[in-house]
Amino acid sequence: MAPPKILVVDDNEIILQTVANRLRLAGYHPLVALDGLEAVQVARQEKLDLVVLDINFPPDVYGEAWDGFHIMEWLHRLDNTRQVPIIMISTTTNPQDRERAERSGVKAFFHKPIDHADLLSVIHETLAAVAS
Repeated sequence: MAPPKILVVDDNEIILQTVANRLRLAGYHPLVALDGLEAVQVARQEKLDLVVLDINFPPDVYGEAWDGFHIMEWLHRLDNTRQVPIIMISTTTNPQDRERAERSGVKAFFHKPIDHADLLSVIHETLAAVAS
């Protein structure tokens, strides 16, 4: 059986690679995207099992505000990712962001720096719940 595919979306390459490496060591198949456009491209090409998504992104070259909520809206529009669970991560301590994320249906919300053991535990539990 193939390992679950998890898309990690973050504009910070260090965080992106650290999370991807932790996922790989835990037996998952991580895919990465540095921005919203890449995230949507990967989501269209791959059958994802879960998404780990940052909230804050700089505007792209066209000035489009691709924050995590905008990316999540796009993922919810695509047939193959509409039901894929999302875990959000952020440096923000704004309680409104956390509330908005929870209203949007995210499975968990982590503040950076990320406790990787907790993140892996939530990913495992979320994927187990989806499989049952």
